[in-house]
Amino acid sequence: MGKKEKHCDPDNPDDAQQGDNWDHVAFDPEHRLVVPVVPGKRTSENVRLLMNDFKERTEGRLMNLITTDEYPVYETEILEAYGENIVPERSGKPGRPRQPYKAPPTGLNYAAVHKTRVKGRVTKIDYRVIFGTAATVMAALALSTVSKAINTAFVERHNGTDRNRNGRKVRKTYCFSKDWQVHEAVTYFTMYSYNFCWPVRTLRVKGTDGAWEQRTPAMTAGLTDHVWSLDEWLSYPAVQYE
Repeated sequence: MGKKEKHCDPDNPDDAQQGDNWDHVAFDPEHRLVVPVVPGKRTSENVRLLMNDFKERTEGRLMNLITTDEYPVYETEILEAYGENIVPERSGKPGRPRQPYKAPPTGLNYAAVHKTRVKGRVTKIDYRVIFGTAATVMAALALSTVSKAINTAFVERHNGTDRNRNGRKVRKTYCFSKDWQVHEAVTYFTMYSYNFCWPVRTLRVKGTDGAWEQRTPAMTAGLTDHVWSLDEWLSYPAVQYE
């Protein structure tokens, strides 16, 4: 954003939000729903913001299965968000006592996807179980209504949809963002309006009259009962007061 990453000066505060930036997205593939998104540099802080936001929005429930790419920070921040605090008992032996630590709770299943590339093309996809076991991960996968393979294809496909909706993210474009605040605002606009205002073809169902009923991710997730117009979405109060 603003300039290429190779031209950014790490010691210049004005370049802190220039260059390469990512959308950290927690995506629900069964409902095609963007839960939270955190735009910005690929840092542990932004991944932590993503996981904390996701946990809050889902009221702390453990998901059947979490998958990500191999960025190692995900493992750390998923454990930080969902891990149980363990305080080791004192052994009574000389020496420094063991420090408290976090352990993954029963039911937390997380796998990271590894892609093998040859000349820039993906030739093989593997995965590594990080939390849970191969058996519990396969059992969780069997409950999925959209996929029987561990992958990140759904969020990657959504990234393509978002590039179509947000010209600032099209590859090799003259429309790239020059101002971070505008870029961040447009990212939230396209990502969250998608949930309520964008009917997804694969989510449509046939009504009692045989006609196709268009549905948005928010409708499929039970958050609303109709396709919202942009005017309705933009004028809806962001904060609800009792």
